[in-house]
Order: sequence, then structure tokens, then C-alpha cells
Amino acid sequence: MVDKILFEVKEENLETGMRGYPVGYCVTSFVDSVKGLHYCNQPVSAIANRPPQEVIYLLVYGKEGTEKEISTFYNELKKRSVCSTAIVDQIYKLPREGHPMKLFSAALLLLEMHDKTGEYRLDCLNIIAKLPHLVACIINHHAGWGETARPNFDLGYMEAFAEMVRVPGKNGARKEMFKLFNVLHYDHGGGNLSAFVGKAVASGLEGLLGSLSAAMNALSGPRHGSANQVTLDFVKEIFEEAGEEAREEEIEALIRDRLAKKKLVYGFGHAVLRVEDPRATLLYDFAEKHYPDHPLVKIALLLRKAGTKVLKENPKIANPYPNVDAISGTLLTAAGFPYPEYFTLLFGLSRCVGISIQIVYERLEAREGKGTPIVRPRYLYKARFS
Repeated sequence: MVDKILFEVKEENLETGMRGYPVGYCVTSFVDSVKGLHYCNQPVSAIANRPPQEVIYLLVYGKEGTEKEISTFYNELKKRSVCSTAIVDQIYKLPREGHPMKLFSAALLLLEMHDKTGEYRLDCLNIIAKLPHLVACIINHHAGWGETARPNFDLGYMEAFAEMVRVPGKNGARKEMFKLFNVLHYDHGGGNLSAFVGKAVASGLEGLLGSLSAAMNALSGPRHGSANQVTLDFVKEIFEEAGEEAREEEIEALIRDRLAKKKLVYGFGHAVLRVEDPRATLLYDFAEKHYPDHPLVKIALLLRKAGTKVLKENPKIANPYPNVDAISGTLLTAAGFPYPEYFTLLFGLSRCVGISIQIVYERLEAREGKGTPIVRPRYLYKARFS
């Protein structure tokens, strides 16, 4: 039983992005202001190191799977994991000049035209299976790294992805980082922009893949999915100013100077959380364990302390703590993937999982199987000129 929540809509509530107003249910995840992100009542910190297929099973079915159930599920993913030759050929014909997220959105539309079944649940399973191959093709094509091998899911869901991406250098630590990043970004409640846009488009009965394409356009903006890329640039800027031997007090002084000049401090704050993002905590722990001497990791760890200290002094800041973007881009770089133009694409590779499952719920299960109606909020007329 859900308590009824009544809102009196006032003028100051308009043009605020509907922030905080409940409009439906999310069956995959929620964010607690203190305990952080949960997947189906499981705190993400407790399941982050599990194999991706276990976590995906949890999100798809809303419950833990037995070893046999997960094995059967993963075998289904294996069968569906290869994008057709026609799709791959067309991806490799897309223009390389634009941002790779545009290629991703286009590739999802290609799948919509060629491979959709028209059944939301089946298309959901198919796209979850094909995402590693699809995104690997986009990266290899955009970077000019050559052809993409077929996925080998016997290696593991994200291990197969790491093998397909033909990035130069050794692959061991990068595989572990890809896997952790992937699991941490599957879902984040129902109201984030990309999830909401995907569900809104599907409410008009657009197919799952076309809806995902719209969701990825929403994800690609600097206020949403490319925040880790922007934050990495910030970490690099601080490194250039402070140097490799910087001390915490020097970083603190740089932050104060930035704030005095009305410049932004990236990687801090969260719409819901009032503590350090548990996903960030997991990534900080990974960084301290594997890359404590990497120059950008050292700066990110100093920013974690100094940034929080300075931002806490401002009573208007509700959450002065690091979010997941504070360290994720730095850690990908340290792990041997110093290509920030693909960070949002890695985010999309993950987030398509949760959005797909949410779309299935809204189209096939919500309102006792009737599905949600078409999204149609009310806008009040306002004259721009008197």
C-alpha cells in the first residue's frame, strides 16, 4: 500500500523540470537519500561485484535468480548477442565526424528498422544481449580501430565487450573496470531524464528500440550522461594548476579561488543523496587499491576531501559530497581507457538495460496490464509580451 501524497501546485513549482513530483512507479530501482542506489531492494554496494548477468536477471525479474535460472538466462543472452552483418555494415558507414552518442542513437534506429520483433519484452531481451557488440562496433568504427570480432559471451558479458573493443594496450585491469562501471550504471530510479524520455516516447506506442534511441539523445547532454567527461576535464585542469605533488591545502585553495570567481566545481552534489554517492565510494576504493599512484587519481582523491570540506561551509548546498562522476572518468583513464569521448557511450551501454526494463513495465504491466497512457502534462498559457 502506497501512502497518498497530495501536492498543491504553486507558481514557483512551474518550469522546474517537475522535480520531486511523483508520476508513476519504478519497479527496478530507487535512490535512498542516505543509503544510495538500490536495485530491487538490494543496495548497489552489496551486489556491485557480482557478474553482470546476475544483476541484470535481478532487474529483469525483480528477484534473485538461482544458479540454474541465471545460467539459463545467460544462455538466452548468448544466443541473441550478435548484431547481424547488415547492421554492422551500416554502423561502419555512419559518419565519424559527430559525437559517438549520435552514432549510438542512429544504430538503435537501425536495429528498430531491421531487427525489432514489435514485442516489448522480446525486444528488451534482444537489445540487452546485443549491447556489448553494438557499442563495440560504434567505438571501433568511430576511433578507426578496424573491424569488430563477434562477441564471445563465454568470457563474460563485459569481458566479451572488453575483448571486442580494439583499444591499444593491455586489457586485464580495463576488463574489471568496465565490468564495475557497467553494473553501477544500469539504472537510477524512474525520473532521471533518459529513463523518463524513453518511457514518454514509448507511451505513444513507439517501439522499444526507437524509444531507447530517444533516451540516448537525452543521456548525451552535459547535464546528464556526459557529466563524467566534464568532470574529468575539471580534474585535469586542477592537475595542471596544482601539479603531481599537490597537497590537500593547495587543492582547497584552488577550489576556493574557483568559487570566488563564480566557476563551477564539478563532481559534487546529487538531486537525492545527502551523503557521498555509494557508487563513488566503490570507485574510490577501486582506485585506491589499483591506481593509487596515478597522477589524476591522486588529484581526484584530494578533491574528494578538499571539495567536500569547502562545499560544507555553504549552508545552501544540500549535498556537498562527491557523486559517481567525480571519479568514474578518472578511473576509466587510469585503467587504460583514456578516451573521454566514449565515456557517455559506456554509460549508455549500461543505462539501456534499466530503461528497457522500465519500458516493458510501463507498456505491459502497469495499471493491471493496461499500460500507462500517453504522457500529456498540462502547460499553462503565458503571454511573453504585455
